[in-house]
Amino acid sequence: MAEKVTTVDQMVQRITANFDPSKAAGVNAVFQFDITGEGGGKYYIAVADNQATLHEGEHAAPTTTMIASANDYMAITNGELNAMTAFTMQKLKIKGDMGMALKFQQLFPQG
Repeated sequence: MAEKVTTVDQMVQRITANFDPSKAAGVNAVFQFDITGEGGGKYYIAVADNQATLHEGEHAAPTTTMIASANDYMAITNGELNAMTAFTMQKLKIKGDMGMALKFQQLFPQG
């Protein structure tokens, strides 16, 4: 099992490292992360041409925005909280293309 992430920066690096280009054919999307609370921040991952690039900051027109506290999103990344459970408990909020949010789980498998 991978080492537990303890910072938001480690978390977004881990998410990006888990990218599966074999699932990205035809995908052109921007996934915005609005991480709230202590240690939070804004990051986005752009997926195009079977590649994923991580950027700090806010994208002008993201395809899908995922909003969660730093603690909740790190728990998801560490496998301690299921993303769908977090969504149903409103610990993870999604704005924009919901279908692409589901595709995110295929593009960036956790664990």
